[in-house]
Amino acid sequence: MSIQVRRESPSLLTELTNWMGATALDPQVRVEEWVEGDRRIIRADIPGVDPQRDIQLSVDGGMLHLRGERRAEKRERHRTEIRYGSFARVIPLPPGTRAQDISADYVDGVLTVSMPETTGSEAETIPVTTGSKKSEKG
Repeated sequence: MSIQVRRESPSLLTELTNWMGATALDPQVRVEEWVEGDRRIIRADIPGVDPQRDIQLSVDGGMLHLRGERRAEKRERHRTEIRYGSFARVIPLPPGTRAQDISADYVDGVLTVSMPETTGSEAETIPVTTGSKKSEKG
């Protein structure tokens, strides 16, 4: 009995994204999120950076913007599989979250961001007014 194995060759796009080392489906900064008590926690693995120099956090439009850079050390004759350069992630925040309510710390290569967990306000109804349509004369 023989088993036939079919090997599909990767597309040029797949080869190019593998060569570049990143795809939209494979972000450079991986995060996890959970709720702990009344706080929402976001944790990101970002080893090998100086948080004071290389990480920027900002809030804009209900989103947390995480930007940074992993700087390469100059060495001769080496091999690396670590990605260097700029990175960015945009993460939605709970409704009503303000920058002053967010705290962040960096320990052992892990950035932990904490904020109040809001359940959001209850749905509000908007009244619809009625009236007569003005006739157009022309």
